[in-house]
Parts: sequence; structure tokens; C-alpha cells
Amino acid sequence: MSRIEFHNICKRYSPELPLTINHANLTIEQGEFCVFVGPSGCGKSTLLRMVAGLEDITTGDLLIDGQRVNALPPAQRGVSMVFQSYALYPHMTVRENMAFGLRVMGSDKTEIDRKVMAAAAVLQLTPLLDRLPKALSGGQRQRVAIGRAIVKQPKVFLFDEPLSNLDAALRVQTRLEIAKLHKDIGSASMIYVTHDQVEAMTLANKIVLLHTGDLIQERGSVAQVGTPMDLYHRPASRFVAEFIGSPKMNLLKGRLLSVRPEQALVELEGFTGQPVELAVNATHLQVGDAVQLGVRPEHTPLVGVDSDSLTKGHGTSIPAQVKHLERLGDASLLYVDLGPHQALFTAKVDGSASQPAGSVVHLHLQPEQLHLFGPDGLACPRTVQLPF
Repeated sequence: MSRIEFHNICKRYSPELPLTINHANLTIEQGEFCVFVGPSGCGKSTLLRMVAGLEDITTGDLLIDGQRVNALPPAQRGVSMVFQSYALYPHMTVRENMAFGLRVMGSDKTEIDRKVMAAAAVLQLTPLLDRLPKALSGGQRQRVAIGRAIVKQPKVFLFDEPLSNLDAALRVQTRLEIAKLHKDIGSASMIYVTHDQVEAMTLANKIVLLHTGDLIQERGSVAQVGTPMDLYHRPASRFVAEFIGSPKMNLLKGRLLSVRPEQALVELEGFTGQPVELAVNATHLQVGDAVQLGVRPEHTPLVGVDSDSLTKGHGTSIPAQVKHLERLGDASLLYVDLGPHQALFTAKVDGSASQPAGSVVHLHLQPEQLHLFGPDGLACPRTVQLPF
């Protein structure tokens, strides 16, 4: 078993400083791949280091397999950590680096050799076992660091931004290798820290998004826990909605016109035409409240100014002036101006799009693709059944 439980965990480095970790409560089940993600300074590495025993816990309880480990030394926790820097011994070969931890533990030489060879085979390091680290590429060194963790057969693997020193191609390759490692090992839990949401979305089956918040009481707190698609389709707050997704979600300022259990109507600031319909339950809000409507760039189809086919159908269309077009190959990002009361809006369109700067398009807002955030920044529950 490798179940990890955080019970009201707090971390404060000194009495005059705010909490770095603010009452964290979560559970990581056996075999889960959990990613701690969030902006710089949110406390994700601190939370990881508390699991490893490298940071003291100010208050609260940390349990591994039901055992309270707050005061347990790192070596007795059954965890292995892969650091951002490879931390390999330069004078030792790959084989010696991978075997070092087992040698320190006093393991039998035959057992050490067996475990090293098995880990090398999994990570495709067998031909490199007699090389020194200076003769390896960055990706190979990181695999050696992972192999050093594997041979100890821990209950929990901890990864602290292990791909940040690699170039783009190696990041993708090593990410796939880590995903395969998790599948092959199965029973061990993995906790992975990153600020890269692509890594979080592609590796995790559970994401823990940490908050930096403008308010002191929000800093170091857990903003949302869930599967990658939960956070993408059902963000709990404006902070989550803006952090998860690239390009980030568009937010439009508006005023709540009416609410029903299955629907809300919002008048966008600067627009006096047809109100926008959303498939959300906003009955806890008051008519007249200042709200924000959220829509992802990839959920915003558009038509030219001369077409009214969408405005007469499902949803609402609003006019916008094209400011800039960025071509990405298979898709393009269209930056459009909705007027002085709204921020610049991003729409993800087909790669062959050719709207010139200054032209006018209609953005089509579909009720089931829209999010609504109240004055407190919290999301209203969506009333549409999604496939995830």
C-alpha cells in the first residue's frame, strides 16, 4: 500500500511570514499519478518536500499507509525522490550511481546487480551502464536519476520538476518514459511537481492545483483537486479556469439579468443587444450582480459580419474587430477587440483562417460551452452533462 493523506497541513517558515502551505487536505490513493501544479511561489515543491521529510510540518498530520510520519526520518518513509538537478556523482558510472543507494542500505551485491539491470532495461540504459555522467545527454542523465529511484522499489516516487532542464524534444520523450514507468510499476504512487500545465494534463490522473491568490489567506491553499478533464471542463473558480488551458480562458465582464435552475442570462458590459444565455445554475446569485462570463478560445466558432446563420440559431453572436492573427500551423489564434469595456479576446480558429486586421467577425457563444463566475470568483455549477 502507498496511500498518502494530508490532514490540515500547514507550513510557516517564521512567525512573521504568511503560511506557505495553508491547511492542505487531500488524499493520494495507491497507484495514483498525482501532479502538484501552480504558479511560482504557490508552495508545490514545499508540499512535496514535506512528503519526502526534507521540510518540517508546522501543524497538521501527514500519513503514509495510515502511519503518521511527521517526525519519521526520510530514509524510513519508503519514498524515493528525483530532483530538478540530476544530482549524479560525476566520478561514478551509471551502474554505480544507480546502485549507490542500495549499497548504503547494505543490500546484497547480487540483489543490487539484479535490481540495477532490471531498472536499466526498463529505462533503456543497459548500453550506458559503464559510462560516466559527463558522457551522457541531459535526457540520459535524467533517466539515470529516475533509475536510481526505481532500484529502491519505494512505495512513493517523488518528482520535483524533473524535466525543466531539458529541451522541448527531450521533455516530450522523457515525459512519455515517465508515463510508461508509472504504467509498468502500477502499485507505487507518484507525486510530480511542475509549473507546466501540459505536463500536468498529460501525466496526471489527479491534479492538485495550488493557489497564490491576492489574499494572504488564499496563498498556499489548494484551489482544486480532480482529474485533468475535471479541471478543464469544470473549474471551481476563476483562478482555476485561467490557469488550466492554453491559451487561457477568456473572461468577459457582465451583469446578471435573470436566473433559473438550468439557465442564466447575462448582459455583457458594452453590449446592449441580445443577452448571453448560459447553461449554469446561478440561483445563489442576485439579479444585477457583477459577474464574469468565461469561454475558452477553442470553444468560440466565428462567422463573418455578413452571415446571420448563427445569430438566428442556438446561442448568441457578438461582433468583434480583428487586431492580430497568429499562425500556429494546424490552428491560428485570432485576437479581437470587443470594445473599451472588455479585455482583448482570443479565439482559436482553423489554421487556414485569413481574417485581416481591421475586419469584423462574429464570435458565437454557445450556452453549453460557457462558464459563469460570481462576484467572489467562484464558478456556478454547469447544468450540461459532459462526456468526461
